[in-house]
Amino acid sequence: MKFRFLTTTAILLVGINVGFAQSLDEEYKGQYECLLEPHKQVELAFPVPGVVKSIKVDRGNFVKKGKLLAQLNSDAEQVSIALSKAKLEFAKRKVARSEELLKDEFVSEFNVDEAVTELRLTELELQQATTSLKLRSLTAPISGIVIERSMAPGEFVSEQDMIRIVQLNPLNVEVVVPVEAYGTIAVGMTAIVFPDDPISGEYSATVTIVDQIIDAASGTFGVRLELPNPDLKLPAGLNCRIQFPSA
Repeated sequence: MKFRFLTTTAILLVGINVGFAQSLDEEYKGQYECLLEPHKQVELAFPVPGVVKSIKVDRGNFVKKGKLLAQLNSDAEQVSIALSKAKLEFAKRKVARSEELLKDEFVSEFNVDEAVTELRLTELELQQATTSLKLRSLTAPISGIVIERSMAPGEFVSEQDMIRIVQLNPLNVEVVVPVEAYGTIAVGMTAIVFPDDPISGEYSATVTIVDQIIDAASGTFGVRLELPNPDLKLPAGLNCRIQFPSA
């Protein structure tokens, strides 16, 4: 009798587990596993070596596109710009005087041409100095979150030292779909995304890429969607499930 009782109990437990698995299958029927990823990721570094003068951001900071992130010491470049500006003003006055003297035939056209050429060369020197100064500043090319900062004020840095930024609005939704669904998913289609815990709810995403190459080994193809995330509520790296209209 004891053996019969244990056997009956085991059968009941197996039945419960099978029923639970079937209920899960029904709940997720027509859904595919997916992953939330940053829309963009950029690694920024100074194009020239130098000593860090200031850093305006730290890990975890949100930055807007165009924000100044860091600067190198630029005393030499500032002096070069000031010198070029002074030479430019002198060159402009020299051209003006030469043109006046040419009217009275005190100088030749060659002298005027020489003065104009000097003016143009000075303008190029100022442009070069200004460009050199810009190379000593880092600005954010996108709006996003700083996830790495491998430099500090006072350090000598080279092109290996960087600031890394990720764009989280929108997010990319990456999903691998069985080949049987090929042709039922198109760019512009809207799908529903269900993020895993601890995030809950349903979110609409739009298909932006449908791979035109099937992976023969797995019998699948890739799809990317864009998911608006204006309040940055959804983190990147979170697993999710997705349901397309055709499902």
